[in-house]
Amino acid sequence: MTDHTTTTDFTPASPVLTPIRDLAAELARAEEGVAALAAKRNDRWYPKFHIASNGGWINDPNGLCYYKGRWHVFYQLHPYGTQWGPMHWGHVSSTDMVNWKREPIMFAPSLEQEKDGVFSGSAVIDDNGDLKFYYTGHRWANGHDNTGGDWQVQMLATPDDDELTSATKQGMIIDCPTDKVDHHYRDPKVWKTGDKWYMTFGVSSAERRGQMWLFSSDDMVRWTYERVLFEHPDPDVFMLECPDFFPIRDEHGVTKWVIGFSAMGSKPQGFMNRNVNNAGYMIGTWEPGEAFKPETEFRLWDCGHNYYAPQSFHVDGPEHGGEGRQIVYGWMSPFVQPIPMEEDGWCGQLTLPREITLRDGDVVTAPVAEMEGLRADTFDHGTITLDMDGERTIADDAEAVEIEMTIDLDASTAERAGLRVHATGDGAYTSVAYDDQLGAVVVDRGAMRHGDRGYRVAPLTEAELASGRLELRVFVDRGSVEVYVNGGRQVLSSYSYASEGPRAIRVVAESGSLKVDSLKLHHLKSIGLE
Repeated sequence: MTDHTTTTDFTPASPVLTPIRDLAAELARAEEGVAALAAKRNDRWYPKFHIASNGGWINDPNGLCYYKGRWHVFYQLHPYGTQWGPMHWGHVSSTDMVNWKREPIMFAPSLEQEKDGVFSGSAVIDDNGDLKFYYTGHRWANGHDNTGGDWQVQMLATPDDDELTSATKQGMIIDCPTDKVDHHYRDPKVWKTGDKWYMTFGVSSAERRGQMWLFSSDDMVRWTYERVLFEHPDPDVFMLECPDFFPIRDEHGVTKWVIGFSAMGSKPQGFMNRNVNNAGYMIGTWEPGEAFKPETEFRLWDCGHNYYAPQSFHVDGPEHGGEGRQIVYGWMSPFVQPIPMEEDGWCGQLTLPREITLRDGDVVTAPVAEMEGLRADTFDHGTITLDMDGERTIADDAEAVEIEMTIDLDASTAERAGLRVHATGDGAYTSVAYDDQLGAVVVDRGAMRHGDRGYRVAPLTEAELASGRLELRVFVDRGSVEVYVNGGRQVLSSYSYASEGPRAIRVVAESGSLKVDSLKLHHLKSIGLE
């Protein structure tokens, strides 16, 4: 790891603020853009229990926080189309993480420093209990498109009210040393350790190496560059987007640090890195002023087709589990064409919120307990036994369900066995199954009629295989599936664009028998954003 940055002349003594547009007018125009798209929206795949914009394109979750009794989720939003464009911040809030309401769009480009996009960032509560937003201001270096690269800087904003319905931009707090950076320079994450505040964000160095830089501050406004916090060891990785960094205790009370990032440039290798870019983490140690020291290899947050740009946040207080909780949202990223929901007036959704824990030396991400509040009713199918190539329908038409399923691996002989969801009259379906030849859980979209196909694999450990049991928790929304393996030790998140007609769910055994010890199906309520 080489530290090429030695000056701090890119950290101004006070924020730099250069208005070029009327913010209120830009926000009003953005609301009109979303409303126009929402008015002609097709709901065939629009989610019932995942967060999405009512119109337009969304990507990264931003500014996640629990503040003054409400959960807040912001997200990157293009309000004028269903493909990526000039970024704004959309916003939803909730008192319980079950019932959500739409809030006014929070940010639109209005300053010279962000004239081509209000890019991703985070929220943090200061020592006085007040909230601050840190985000990236984006400009095209040549003034009009990406052919000349990016010019990106870090920005500060403060909310105008406790409901977080609007905010005042304070301006640029960290400029970009363009001689030391290959354009990419974004997505700040802020936290406090000891008496000092720290910030890290993703950087593509002048040598095109993916790095995270470390800054510190006493007042959260004036920042000082310290060092390269981490450089990815893979020379093909040229940028670490949407970085995350947080301490967490394992089941023995030992504190580790988890460093997360979305690696741009990683190449496929076996089951790893199968997506265009891949979000993952390492576990290790860190002390203030030092570089992060990894103790594990790079591991994927999610093994599915569509997962990127996760952001986590910490919630303190006895009402949140004593020492608190680390909660993460990810973006279900539709990177690969064809993307059929682009035709429907909206594009993109977030995952369910997941709580991060550290067990047996690895990260576990399970749905937050609040998700059980979505259950409208429950059908207990008990034990299911299928003979050779057997099949049983457990729902004739299911738009929004959760399935809890335990497979007896020792008593099953099928080469593949599990569920077919979004099964329609034209023979289309998405398979969620245990593959005995791979020793893994597979989400396979090969039989689907819409969107890109292929399959993704979450390998089981030797200990999981030796246990002889497999626990699956499967969330099926109108156009997606999330599969939690053995309590969240692995997760697969994928879009699944169902064909027209009733969408059945079937239990299936392929080339062998299947023994299911238990299966419950819960119909899920809407979260209120439809």
